[in-house]
Amino acid sequence: MLRYEKGKTTTVEDDFPVEQPIRLTVNGREIATLVASPHEAHFLVAGFLRTQGFVREQADIVALGVCDDSGEASVRIRGEVPERLTPVLTSGCGTGVSFTLADGPARPAPPRIKFTADSVFAMMREMGRLSRLYGRHGGIHSAAASDGKKILFHSEDIGRHNTVDRIAGQALLSGVDLTGCLMLTSGRVSSEMAAKAASLGVALIASRTSPTDMAVRICREAGIGLLGYVRGTTFRIAACPGRLATVRHPDRVCC
Repeated sequence: MLRYEKGKTTTVEDDFPVEQPIRLTVNGREIATLVASPHEAHFLVAGFLRTQGFVREQADIVALGVCDDSGEASVRIRGEVPERLTPVLTSGCGTGVSFTLADGPARPAPPRIKFTADSVFAMMREMGRLSRLYGRHGGIHSAAASDGKKILFHSEDIGRHNTVDRIAGQALLSGVDLTGCLMLTSGRVSSEMAAKAASLGVALIASRTSPTDMAVRICREAGIGLLGYVRGTTFRIAACPGRLATVRHPDRVCC
């Protein structure tokens, strides 16, 4: 790799982020190709199936296998894959894919669950400390799930939507219910990320950057607090300020 600086080029070593297509087959039927970082792909696959409504609990997955060399993932689940699936191309990195399955409404987090501003800042800093791949070469997104006191799960991937699926997969395969948790992300919160969080029962989403207008609407409808531009000791509240403890807010910023 060449580096240009002040009119001169020099040869430097660089470690580029790895990108791999993972072809997902469920009950013998090809469902989607996920473009993602190749590490721990079983968490990504399990989480994708969870957030898309193909499975709801660990017992719904009968068998799961991933071949790292070929990028093939094969899963057997309880029940049948719907005959007609309508894929939606999303704004995810590399263009993500989402399905809408009639799996019933997500269970919202109880209204009593709130987080302090200090806990949001502390957990965002901790997520940054855990993001080793980003620290090595950049170009990587991070996400984490927290109870407000500690990080429960952490993930990194080239796709920001993939990081949420990886969190969902870790929780699913560990038998952990994420209802009421704080979800942190380094990337933009778009509609598909907000929908994934809603399917998991997340109470509050905190991002280092901005949410989209559709994400704000989804969070308001689902009762999810939504924070953007969490940096240093400041953030912007885009939805449901009642998810923050001891924060006074104007009536117009509502769920």
